[in-house]
Amino acid sequence: MNSPSRLAGWCCTVLLLAWSWWYYPPIETWRTPSSPVINWDASGYYLYLPAALIHHDLRELNFREQMFKEYAPTPTLYQAYRDSSSGNFVMKYPVGLALQELPFFLVAHQLAAPLSFPADGFSAPYQLAVKLGSLLVCVLSFWLMRGALLPRFGEWPTALALLILLLGTNYLTYSAAGHAGMVHCWLLFWYAALLLLTPAFYAHPNLARAIGIGAIVGLMTLTRPTEILAGLIPVLWGLAPNRAVLRDRLAFWQRHWLLLLGPLMAGAVIVSVQLFYWHYATGRWVVYSYQEQGFDWLKPHLFDGIFSFRTGWLMYSPLLLTALVGFGPLRRQQPTAFWALLVYTVLFTYVTFAWSEWAYGGGLGARAMIQSYAVLAWPLAAALRWLLARPRWAAAYGVVAVVGCTYGYWLNQMAVPGGHGGLLAAGEMTRAYLWRTVFRYEVPPETYLLLDSNAEFTGTARNSRTLWQQDFEQPGPGVCGTPALQGNCSLKLDTEHPRSAEWVISAKRGEFEWIRAYAQARADQKEWDVNRMTQYVVRFRRGDEILKTRTVHLQRSLEGGWPRELHFDMRPPKADFDNILITFLYYGTTTNLLLDNARLESFDE
Repeated sequence: MNSPSRLAGWCCTVLLLAWSWWYYPPIETWRTPSSPVINWDASGYYLYLPAALIHHDLRELNFREQMFKEYAPTPTLYQAYRDSSSGNFVMKYPVGLALQELPFFLVAHQLAAPLSFPADGFSAPYQLAVKLGSLLVCVLSFWLMRGALLPRFGEWPTALALLILLLGTNYLTYSAAGHAGMVHCWLLFWYAALLLLTPAFYAHPNLARAIGIGAIVGLMTLTRPTEILAGLIPVLWGLAPNRAVLRDRLAFWQRHWLLLLGPLMAGAVIVSVQLFYWHYATGRWVVYSYQEQGFDWLKPHLFDGIFSFRTGWLMYSPLLLTALVGFGPLRRQQPTAFWALLVYTVLFTYVTFAWSEWAYGGGLGARAMIQSYAVLAWPLAAALRWLLARPRWAAAYGVVAVVGCTYGYWLNQMAVPGGHGGLLAAGEMTRAYLWRTVFRYEVPPETYLLLDSNAEFTGTARNSRTLWQQDFEQPGPGVCGTPALQGNCSLKLDTEHPRSAEWVISAKRGEFEWIRAYAQARADQKEWDVNRMTQYVVRFRRGDEILKTRTVHLQRSLEGGWPRELHFDMRPPKADFDNILITFLYYGTTTNLLLDNARLESFDE
């Protein structure tokens, strides 16, 4: 095979197929009711299909309790809400993805009963159908991107761009190999198709291509309303801030006004599906179904969304910085595409991180950016073409790319359902935790406390002294937990005793450089819900004014039945303080957590 880009396309295909099969639940578990694919947000996009075609109940969702009892796609129902004016349920998410999944759903529905599975929309055939539909569009996406990049940037830039997008970004986690029911890989497919169709339309304008562009943008908008920004690509294609260019474009549309009307009508017809659903469910043509969520237009979360350790886009897909830098070479290599892709990328990034829930429920590296990778493939390929023309630069970047792809591959292994798992804490990552876990597949249990403390001292401590110690033997708030971990009593909190005592000790800035908080802990079972874990709270204060707080969930590091002594580190604040407060707070855990021999030590580096 003498085509590097074709070889890269086949490598991407094989990797997607292998990963999708490897990380799917084994066949022997398929008879057990579960929802490995149609869960969380994916179940919200999909819910239209069983509601309309199996239960014939889009307004009341009377099947919801049985669905949650048998398959538990989420702990609670957030995929729909009860409309206050009509009294009916309204789906939170748009209908677009459900329409795209419809052919695969219909096949699964025909096969479910003959294969002795419940024909209820959530049994194994339906889960597998959504997975296979996602896999198909993932594979096709890379071949479509190859088709757009190859004639413009050449073999090697195209090949390397495809491999970097697959291995060096968070794409795999939200492809068919990971969260297969999510919208992102489907939208990337349509962006890839749009970037093939748009230049073809301007090269040879005709009504079929125009309608195709309108239909694609309409379907993307019906899938995720902010994807209406995709319409900027065909509108701005070939334009530049130049009066002559703008006059030529205006003359073009005057000659081909029907080619403008066609895509507008095609897009409007597709988007109207959502309007008809809203009217059917509520009696109103337009409904804002995201309720309390919205946009912070004046204070977008750009820095956090792009650079934060929590879930920053470039923090977990750093090789995409190459694509951003690549807009410079793109302007010289493909000026026709430059302004359309640049304006789209800037606005799409702004809108993505203006969303109030900018972390998008957690996950690996700003998943809402993934569909834009078909667009970013162009400046990425342009940058790679520029580098490959300069051997020394190319060699240096080759090292960076290998490290970046290794990092990306490791991150995806940590994040995909059914993978090595556990080390990636969706939406909770911190600097200290990432550095402690990077390129590792196992870490000591205490490492998980870095998700809360975000600080760790690993050197040799000097001038250590104990500031406070509590054995919980004296009567106080809380229950005397027995059998005690040490002595006669351990601290046990419950709904009737949700707070321990508050211990306040004198301390001043400059007396020490670090503190380390210890406690012995034991629980009967593992607590998986962070929101229910008991909190170990340390606060630096000036009088009653809180200057710095560290709240740590010790149960992150506890397995059932195994007592441990745990600790976390904390630097004092730079501001003057005069006391430290320590307390323990109960938030609903039912794992019989016992705490004992808590203490606070100070030390210097």
